[in-house]
Amino acid sequence: MPDRFLTPADLTALPRAEFAFPGPLRDRLVAAILDGAKTATTGLLAEYEREDEPLPAAGELSVVVDSEDCPVAVIEVTGVRVVPLAEVDLGHIVAEGEGDTTIAQWRTAHEHFWHGDGMRAALGDPDFTVDDTTRTVLERFQVIADLRPAAALPE
Repeated sequence: MPDRFLTPADLTALPRAEFAFPGPLRDRLVAAILDGAKTATTGLLAEYEREDEPLPAAGELSVVVDSEDCPVAVIEVTGVRVVPLAEVDLGHIVAEGEGDTTIAQWRTAHEHFWHGDGMRAALGDPDFTVDDTTRTVLERFQVIADLRPAAALPE
């Protein structure tokens, strides 16, 4: 893990990185980030467009929050690609650290999430669906700071 000194003011100024919605899925994703298994994530370009947010860029930092909205890590973006859903590759899928070993397995799990009520509500489209042409944002990152209290760290 790169060695960076971040002050409390730095942490407050950084944007938040929220993986999925609060609950069991976010808890699993955050745990995978903290144990080093998850170094990639996939979002929908439609999410960025709806929120009028710029795409992440290499070198940007953000604070990962858990389901309790507590900061647990700082990550740095190491790469971003925008590709149609049909072009998401197995290397990216494995880097997501969620245990998927095939593109079909990954796509089924992600479509279930993207077609869920939470995502449809977030996009403001109760009938939202993805297909092979849906533009996805493939982000790679690395943990640069673990913010958990020392008591929470494994021995």
